[in-house]
Amino acid sequence: MAHSINWFEIPVKNFDRAKAFYETVFDSDMGEFEAMGMKSAFFPADMQNGDVSGCLIQSEGYEPSTTGSLIYLNGGNDLSTPLSKVENAGGKVLLPKTSIGAHGFMAHFADTEGNKIGLHSRS
Repeated sequence: MAHSINWFEIPVKNFDRAKAFYETVFDSDMGEFEAMGMKSAFFPADMQNGDVSGCLIQSEGYEPSTTGSLIYLNGGNDLSTPLSKVENAGGKVLLPKTSIGAHGFMAHFADTEGNKIGLHSRS
């Protein structure tokens, strides 16, 4: 098994607000897809080459949470860059950039929908 995770879904209540938040924080465009009553916006990835990815999802039964599973998104070369955009985009930094020794750095934020999300980077 190459990766412990191969897909994730982040629940949202206000699809457009959440999509704008994540596009701002990660400075990227997210493609949209709607099927089976679910509206999704996909994080950029090359899944044909083994990249792990996921989406924002709005659908019945999907509830944002600060107490459920915690996923860590890729903070790029330095998670300070996306983290610095969180509050201006409508979120809140919960844990600032914190060293985890030889494993790099981590941080936590709350998105506009009420999800607690982590960031990780090597520097």
